[in-house]
Amino acid sequence: MERLSNSAIDETMASFPEWSQTGDAIQRTFQFGDFVQAMKFVNRVAEVAEAAQHHPDMLIRWDKVTLTLSTHDAGGITHLDFDLAGKCDQFALSMAQDAPKKPA
Repeated sequence: MERLSNSAIDETMASFPEWSQTGDAIQRTFQFGDFVQAMKFVNRVAEVAEAAQHHPDMLIRWDKVTLTLSTHDAGGITHLDFDLAGKCDQFALSMAQDAPKKPA
């Protein structure tokens, strides 16, 4: 996998508004209703990451999960990172839609 050029990264980042570039990686913090929901998200990410052999750095803080994605073999950001970012966004969206609604 080849590292993306800066212009390709900038162009692709436009499709990932919740993500930011931090050096040679992309990063996003997801927030959930509680620790259990955060761990369910982490487990879903772990399954897809293991299948792809592309493992993110994860920081878990009670109801927040921060993912940092970089393709270490390529020395920076590749399409693999954006592919995994898109899947993580979908997992989070799906979990938000399935979450029980709190009474008003």
